[in-house]
Amino acid sequence: MLKISRSAVEKHINCQRCFYLEYKHKIRPKTMPFTLNIAVDHIVKTEFDYYRAKKEPHPIFLEHNIDAVPFAHEKMDEWRENFKGLRYIDEEKGFNFGGAVDDIWQKPNGELIVIDVKATAKKVFDWEDTYSKWEYAKGYRRQIEMYQWLLKKNGFEVVPEGYLLYYNGKKDAPMFNQKIEFDVHLIKLDCSTDWVEQAILNAKSTLEGDMPKSSPRCENCNYLKERWKVSQKDPANLLG
Repeated sequence: MLKISRSAVEKHINCQRCFYLEYKHKIRPKTMPFTLNIAVDHIVKTEFDYYRAKKEPHPIFLEHNIDAVPFAHEKMDEWRENFKGLRYIDEEKGFNFGGAVDDIWQKPNGELIVIDVKATAKKVFDWEDTYSKWEYAKGYRRQIEMYQWLLKKNGFEVVPEGYLLYYNGKKDAPMFNQKIEFDVHLIKLDCSTDWVEQAILNAKSTLEGDMPKSSPRCENCNYLKERWKVSQKDPANLLG
């Protein structure tokens, strides 16, 4: 039974070789944790929990005419916890797939809405421009779609749209005073889960096979290729 995460499937979509090296051989580049983003994420979840306990809509729901309240479920804390998350096990196809959601809202008819929280700091926040230029933005939509698929597989009714709750830190404040102010953007995404199961199976198949080729758009692989080209001119400097 292969246990695989939402982030692993996303990595497989972006570069099969990096995915294979990381999840087959535990070889991965070191990355710094985005601790400020994590702090924003935690505070926002705490805020939603306040309204969840009161069974009331968050003000941002009212501002955008969304008839929903934060979903109250006994497993919500588990679904939002890294390394646990919302999961689905397919015994026949041999995978245990899951991921940690940021939040879920519920409409009066019982349908669920998947929310993902993001934080950035741009002088001008333009989602349409970002989405058209950067692959990571398309990955945000896929992230929501994978959570939607998981909810459906766990027996819930899910609306087709998902939402990014984007907090953009303001850079033009006259004084810091140990405080960052944010503009808040609620971005509606039209989603589809039709592709998700096949993507999981594709990742599973890759792990069961030989080393795949790298993606031509992979930054890590392209860096290593260019480094290798330069280093071959002076083999003595290959590793130092």
